[in-house]
Amino acid sequence: MPWNALFKLARKKHPQADADAVRGPEPLTHQDTRAAIEELSQAVRNNPESVEIYLALGNLYRSQGEIERAIHIRNSLINRPGLDQALRARSYFELGRDFRRGGMLDKAREAFSKAAGLLGDTEDVQLELARLAADCGEFERAAEHYARVGSSMAQAHYLAHQARDCFRHGDTEKGARLVAQALAAFPASPEAWLANVVHSALAVDLPVLTKTLREACDSIPANQRFLLLEGLLDVLSAARVEDGTPGLPLERESISELVRACVAVLAAQEPDALICYYCAKLYLFEADLDNARHWLEKSLVLNSDFWLARLELVSLVLTDLELTPFLRDQLAYFVSHARKSKRFVCKTCGFRWDKTFFTCPRCRSWHSILFRQEFS
Repeated sequence: MPWNALFKLARKKHPQADADAVRGPEPLTHQDTRAAIEELSQAVRNNPESVEIYLALGNLYRSQGEIERAIHIRNSLINRPGLDQALRARSYFELGRDFRRGGMLDKAREAFSKAAGLLGDTEDVQLELARLAADCGEFERAAEHYARVGSSMAQAHYLAHQARDCFRHGDTEKGARLVAQALAAFPASPEAWLANVVHSALAVDLPVLTKTLREACDSIPANQRFLLLEGLLDVLSAARVEDGTPGLPLERESISELVRACVAVLAAQEPDALICYYCAKLYLFEADLDNARHWLEKSLVLNSDFWLARLELVSLVLTDLELTPFLRDQLAYFVSHARKSKRFVCKTCGFRWDKTFFTCPRCRSWHSILFRQEFS
């Protein structure tokens, strides 16, 4: 049986065996897993030649964090005389996953390389090597592995990640080259466009910023533009603080110019509730309350259920009202806590978070994030 078929067969037979592969919370309770381990251990004693049972038992040990036991099982199989090459390769593959789970990354890479040496570079091995490279901070290598399996989103993501590091350390030429490679691989990559926009913003290069932001808005799907704008706001906020980053902090006048340039580009886009909301956030960043109120009202005209825009508008109105100190404090308390509601949701699994993500922390799907405009 081919290596890929064997690997997928094991995952089909034991869907809860590996916590790394589970999409969503672990469905087995601790007690259920321990009971499964006891049953498989008994099955191994009754049939010591069954390789499949050994592999399943090792996966359960790994899911429980008992890495040493899992590794012991893999090594016992690898050293078994006469073991089929496909099963030996699979044992090396699972051993690599054990090592990665245990933080032994060099040993994990060695095990995956041996699995590939026995039956060739399969897609499963390439994906594991890609994740391993990313864990080690070797983002260009991770991009290469993802390119080999045709995962252009992931390839662009890690090229953009490396580009951000290059820009941060002053290697502008390499950073620009990596961004270009990322956009060639996946032209709609919000990560790559964000790296470009941030670089031009921190350089206070207004013509380039305007051009890049316009191209980014044209290239990124409308429901993902908030990834670009959220990242831009974060950078502008950080630009006020001296944190050791080259070129920071920026002068207040420079930040004002950046805000005006960004709003001019966004205002020229097709009317959209999120675009209006981020125009308001940019003006709030500059404490321009009148313009912020104008854009929040436009946002609510486009989507009357946009709870966060309504919340920001209420917060602005409160500054104009004559309220008792007690009532003002109570309203401020509720507004501040409402702002903490998780704004972002994965459309694949429903995971909610208060920070943007390019790959879902729960189900690992790429670019599945949405801005939760309606409160529920």
